[in-house]
Amino acid sequence: MNTFGLLINGKEIEASAGAHFASYDPATGEVVGQFARARAADVMAAVSSARAAYEDVWRDVSATERGRLLQEVARRIRSQAERLAIDEARDCGKVLSQARNDVAVAVRYFEFFGSVATALHGEQIPVGPDVIDFTVREPYGVCAQINAWNFPLNMAARSLAAALAAGNTVVLKTPELAPYNTAVLGRIVTEAGLPPGVVNIVHGYGGEAGAALSGHPDVDLVTFTGSIETGRTVAASAAANITPCVLELGGKSPTVVFPDADLDEVAGRLARGFVEANGQSCDLPSLAVVHTDVHDEFVDRLVRRVEKFTVGPAGEDPDVGALISEAQRARVEGYLTAAVEQGARVVAGGGRPSRADLGSGWYVEPTVLVDVTPGMTVASEEIFGPVLCVVKFATEDEAVAIANGTAYGLAAFVWTRDLGRGVRLTRRIQAGQVYLNCFTSGDSVMIPFGGFKSSGYGREKGFEALRTYTQVKNICIFAR
Repeated sequence: MNTFGLLINGKEIEASAGAHFASYDPATGEVVGQFARARAADVMAAVSSARAAYEDVWRDVSATERGRLLQEVARRIRSQAERLAIDEARDCGKVLSQARNDVAVAVRYFEFFGSVATALHGEQIPVGPDVIDFTVREPYGVCAQINAWNFPLNMAARSLAAALAAGNTVVLKTPELAPYNTAVLGRIVTEAGLPPGVVNIVHGYGGEAGAALSGHPDVDLVTFTGSIETGRTVAASAAANITPCVLELGGKSPTVVFPDADLDEVAGRLARGFVEANGQSCDLPSLAVVHTDVHDEFVDRLVRRVEKFTVGPAGEDPDVGALISEAQRARVEGYLTAAVEQGARVVAGGGRPSRADLGSGWYVEPTVLVDVTPGMTVASEEIFGPVLCVVKFATEDEAVAIANGTAYGLAAFVWTRDLGRGVRLTRRIQAGQVYLNCFTSGDSVMIPFGGFKSSGYGREKGFEALRTYTQVKNICIFAR
């Protein structure tokens, strides 16, 4: 077990109040690490450190040098990838193979943003023969980043690499339920040679450290990933200082399956997709919208796969691991109980695994619900567990209405061999990412990520993230 201090101005220090909190292995309930618990005074020190580093050092570092440093971070993450994957699995319950992939993606973020740091530029505007008018993109300055616990290392790398590539300094609050690898990442970036204060990391609770960070008057941009309710609070706190935000607030991502789709392929990929991160991912396919003509056949293919899934500790690399906390398991079980009461039917899973040695972990079996109708709670709210809800549709218009019938708009998936129909749906579905005949692009680092509606606003990932972390300045020169 390791103990981590707050990373402020290049050094790990104790919290001002001397308090700590622990993180726990979801599979066993055992303590994984101890973390200094930041309060408002510590957040103020971290922001001051980031401000000084930005004004005195970082904004004058060339894009070429920033890119080189990010590439060095990538190299160092890769050199300890297996250790990071094992720690990620213990800290947030993610199965080992997925944790390994998350570490690989974290490497890609630093590689990608390190490679494109020099590609960000403005444009010349042809106002007239005596005027030189052009835009430049400048960093905001100090960025506050408040990340979620379901992809801790991956998400920290995503936001951190983009902000640094664009020329900002950062204060990052680790997720209180899974802070371990973000704390390790702080040590990695320090060892990679980033100047002191460019990256500052604080640990603590949302109502203390998170609130102090989002409401700090010297923060220039806030990024937050989490629930709608907390997102509203963060945005309101930032708005008091006219501080812009980037918010990613969850999803209820539909998968629309038409009769002409390859049902076997879709069933196999969907089965794997809805249990990614043990069902604790905002953009996974959690709502299956299946044409009535193939509904029963499709469900049968799906259930046969789900019933073969293994459940166990992350280190065993099963198909499904433990949920992040006992409270999260209770939340998921509450949704399942309400669904059955409202008329849904469980055709796979629905309870806790029967293995006697799993009693100390926070497990829920991968579950498939049918006879779900759009008005049910489970069809519209984000469950955040390994639960797939199946809804029938008869017409294209009905499929679109169901897909758009939630408050969310993060991701959607459409499966049909009719390319014209597929393209129509990609235009009509209200989501930040729509995938036709696939569940992934192959390199998610390169594509912009963010939501419509209550899923939030702003974009992370890809080149769009560099625009997210910069603001436009227009410069006009009269050439006389």
